[in-house]
Amino acid sequence: MPLPIAPLPLGERSKCPIANALDVVGDRWTLLVVRDLLFFGKVRYNELLGSSEGIPTNILADRLRRLQECGIVEKKSYQTRPPRYEYRLTQRGADLLPILREMIGWANRHIAETGKPPAAFLDRLGAAAPPGLASARTAPRASRRRSRRRPGRTLSRV
Repeated sequence: MPLPIAPLPLGERSKCPIANALDVVGDRWTLLVVRDLLFFGKVRYNELLGSSEGIPTNILADRLRRLQECGIVEKKSYQTRPPRYEYRLTQRGADLLPILREMIGWANRHIAETGKPPAAFLDRLGAAAPPGLASARTAPRASRRRSRRRPGRTLSRV
């Protein structure tokens, strides 16, 4: 059983919880990295790099490092030569799920032509542990890929 993660320190500019949360995940790319880990089960650097938004390599490396420092992502080696890593959400990272679900709903209500995931997809995410959670590391990689490719299981345009 993993040890509990210590709370993050209070931000320097304010005691406001929104300002402090934005200091951790409020830039243009961070929540998209979390989205890919959480919804799409991407765990390797090249998988995350291949997202349709086109995150630059230096930004992706920086965001993964920051997410790891904040205890939102854990980094595990899967190959030593050359060194390669997989990234998984910790419980702190998985706790962002309701926020992302609300963002999807808000965008679908207020921004024309945004991708609309199947209702069953969001319902399933509310009831079960997301595929990118660190505790899922015991599942074989091939089975995670198969489950991601089933119809109605992915967000195709979000």
